[in-house]
Amino acid sequence: MKRNLLITCVMLLFAVVSMAQNKITVSGVVTDKTGETVIGASVRVKGQENMGTITDIDGKYQILGVPANATLIFSYIGMKEQEVALNGRSTVNLMMEEDSQLIEEVVVVGYGSAKKRDLTGSIVTVKAAEIASKPSTNPLASIQGKVAGVQVINTGRAGQDPEIRVRGTNSINGYTPLYVVDGLFTDNINYLNTADIESMEILKDPSSLAIFGVRGANGVIIITTKKAKEGKTQVSINGSVGWKKVTDRVSLTNAEQFKMLYNEQRMNQGGDPYDYTVWNADTDWQDEMFQTGFLTNNTVSITASGDRSKFYLGLGYVMEEGSIKSEKLNKFTVNLHSEHKVTDFLRFGFQVNGVRALYPDAKGVGSALKAAPIAPVYDAESGLLHTLPDFQRAQVWNPMIEPVLKGAHNKSANYRMAGNIYGELDLMKNLTFKATFSLDYASSQSRSYSPLIYVYNPDVEGGKERLTDKESISQSKSTSMAAQSDYVLTYINQFGDHGLTLTAGLTTNYNEYSDLSGGRSQLPGYGVPIGEDIDKWWITMIDDATSATNGGSQYKRFTMSYLFRALYNYKNRYLLNASYRRDGSSVFKRTGNTWDNFYSFGAGWVMSEEAFMKKQNVIDYLKLKGSWGVLGSQNTGGSRYPAYPNITSSGSAVFGDNVIAGKGPDKLISQTLGWERNYSWEVGFDMHLLDGRMQISPVYYNKTTKDLLTSVPGLSGTVPALQNTGEIRNRGFELAASWSDKIGENWRYGVSANLTTIDNEVVSLISKDYSIINGVSRVSEGYPIGYFYGYKVAGVYQNETDIETSAPNQVASVKPGDLKFADVNGDGIISEKDRTMIGNPTPDFTYGFSVNLGYKNFDLSVDMMGVYGNEVYRNWDSSAYAQFNYRTGHLNRWHGEGTSNWDPILDPSRSVNLEASSYYVEDGSFFRIRNIELGYTFDPRLLNRIKLQSLRIYGNVQNPKTWSRNTGYTPEVGGSATAFGVDGGGYPMPVVYTLGFNLSF
Repeated sequence: MKRNLLITCVMLLFAVVSMAQNKITVSGVVTDKTGETVIGASVRVKGQENMGTITDIDGKYQILGVPANATLIFSYIGMKEQEVALNGRSTVNLMMEEDSQLIEEVVVVGYGSAKKRDLTGSIVTVKAAEIASKPSTNPLASIQGKVAGVQVINTGRAGQDPEIRVRGTNSINGYTPLYVVDGLFTDNINYLNTADIESMEILKDPSSLAIFGVRGANGVIIITTKKAKEGKTQVSINGSVGWKKVTDRVSLTNAEQFKMLYNEQRMNQGGDPYDYTVWNADTDWQDEMFQTGFLTNNTVSITASGDRSKFYLGLGYVMEEGSIKSEKLNKFTVNLHSEHKVTDFLRFGFQVNGVRALYPDAKGVGSALKAAPIAPVYDAESGLLHTLPDFQRAQVWNPMIEPVLKGAHNKSANYRMAGNIYGELDLMKNLTFKATFSLDYASSQSRSYSPLIYVYNPDVEGGKERLTDKESISQSKSTSMAAQSDYVLTYINQFGDHGLTLTAGLTTNYNEYSDLSGGRSQLPGYGVPIGEDIDKWWITMIDDATSATNGGSQYKRFTMSYLFRALYNYKNRYLLNASYRRDGSSVFKRTGNTWDNFYSFGAGWVMSEEAFMKKQNVIDYLKLKGSWGVLGSQNTGGSRYPAYPNITSSGSAVFGDNVIAGKGPDKLISQTLGWERNYSWEVGFDMHLLDGRMQISPVYYNKTTKDLLTSVPGLSGTVPALQNTGEIRNRGFELAASWSDKIGENWRYGVSANLTTIDNEVVSLISKDYSIINGVSRVSEGYPIGYFYGYKVAGVYQNETDIETSAPNQVASVKPGDLKFADVNGDGIISEKDRTMIGNPTPDFTYGFSVNLGYKNFDLSVDMMGVYGNEVYRNWDSSAYAQFNYRTGHLNRWHGEGTSNWDPILDPSRSVNLEASSYYVEDGSFFRIRNIELGYTFDPRLLNRIKLQSLRIYGNVQNPKTWSRNTGYTPEVGGSATAFGVDGGGYPMPVVYTLGFNLSF
């Protein structure tokens, strides 16, 4: 009896244990509140990091071998994460609840994060998926046309950074925004791999920028790199290959056209036709110089998570050949993040991003635009590159000398490691303290070799000619370090209807930089020949003190800051934001202005939460917002020590028989010298309509930079002075709008657009008569910054009678066929006083437009962008010293009465035609299809059979078509703060074709 009872108890216990450990197959369907299925929702088993799946195109999922007593976790972007206990069930259907992105989305702001609903400014988030598959080595290049208020000027050169201007050019001393990577302040993000970026926040308004103090005036771009996710282990592999090709060429004359025009030009100058006996080639130098460049981008990432630790590792390799032969970029990147939870209230972690970049030996295209097409590339008998005709060989070399004889002769290796280590402590339920120590270390070294160059010249005996007297080598090395420490307290609490987030902190930032350079050269036959042996490209190989050149520089800078921010809301309806920062800097220690204060205030009203808005069903969400603040700019016009003058030579004195050279300061320094200050404000609203399908966000902004750091010219015999004087204003409208919806069960679509207007004006400078001059570009009071200055062309003089009846030209003597300038000031003569604004490089507005279509597992996206209302100054096709090839536009030149009233006669000796004038100003407006991408995402049910989590393949075409009116390679022409939009020949913008995949398991 006892034995039977014991057996029965054991069997019951075994049954209970078996039931507890029973494995089942769980399946179901995930839908939203409208009954539509949710595609790609994550379904995972709580506590089982390797057990989970995603829903298929019908919203269905299935997980094998799930414990009967497990809990499932459902999550999806834009939906609330939900947990469901199985309790033995094998079927779980779930309707997910929406989590409004605008209301609940958490965005990264300065020194922390905040819910977007609590903010009163303009912060735009760019998700990783929007830029991950784009073939750009710098992530910023891929946001072109996507963000209102942000102008991105790209370049087709491999590895070159794009130019970013946020809401116009705010200062004569710089325009670059601040980049913040995982909390670290930096000057660029070219060391990051696009695949390692989680999100990018772009801050434009005063309420979000004031917390950055003296670094906030030009906007801030915050980059958050990828980190480990809780609850899963995942390996992701992303790869792409492609090629690039220059399709938009500059239209130049061929050999026959060139001969016709050049002979006519020589006749206009009283000469005879040129002898083309040995110059009978028909060479397209652009075809010779350009190549089809290949590129590849590959990344592997591993993320893992345990009960208390998280880990992420990303490795990347990028190779991109340039559009010019011999150019090639190689870049290796690493991203490492780890976090450990010591207790429930104490966490430690670190983040590291590193790169080893081998940048291309960049070559220019100017010689390919200038070289005469009548010269051959090579001499067939000797195999040497051919020289150019005598009318241009002194100024222009055979374009192939650079890529062939000097190709890959500049070797550079750039290393950079940036990251931080941090600790986070929950002092109490609502109060957290975080200490972060960051370091950014960069080292760059380069070697350059210039060989002896021989070409074939039919005009010299034997034909072989040496163009260079010596071979030479040069080396340089630079190192920079930025050390930053942040100590931040954050308090978050809800008191009934009152929500409060407080942030206070202390931060320090130390920067130092140094560089050394040297060069040596030697005559042929002296010393050890260097040749093509790269291992000999060191300055120690040439011991010639007479040829030695050496240089170097260094600087240090330190800032310490106190900061505070308060975010308050009442019933999620009435919003108040306030920020304050006090910056202390070593830069102006000498003048006593070590400390400065920056601050902002913002307010918002969520009108859709009011009772009177509840009776309508059109507007889902409406928030009115506005902010005002004082921001700072640490740009000092290239001077690292603006409060300290340099000692330079200054006259001399005679003492007896000795002449003593004098020394003195190069400028006087105002004793009140300090930072530039930007007074900024904006108003606007955010609105969602028609069940969230439509979103619209218009904003009006006004930014005025005062106390510009300006060099004031001295009186005769005195040195200039550096003072805070001058004012620049940027104002305009921004509009961002989007619409997304579904058609039936299989079709989905979305459209988005943005528009930004820019009204730039230099309100005041030193005086109305003072201008900052940089070539054809000027900065003057009452005009836009960097405007083009010259004569307005009224036509071409057709005959002597036309000259006699027109206003007398005192600029130069004129003849029929010359440009006729307008009498702007109306004094009856043409003089220097008639020079005026002939172009504005700042556009009237920029815009972007995107279309996204989806059918089942297919997706198609098209991105377009454009610029309107700016001008480009053409500065590459004319010279008084050398004869260049002709633009095909010269085929329409004046060559007799009535033949042209715009293009002048072919005669470079007539100086009036070389004066800066509207003849060289071109329309810089353009419209571009920026990206076309077609992708296919494989069915998760199929992937589960081969143990894969997700797989997407895609094809992308970048820059397939640009519509523009300029004659250069691209209408996108950057430059400095005071001189931009001047086209000196530029670099072509290629079409890039890529094929790629994204794989996770």
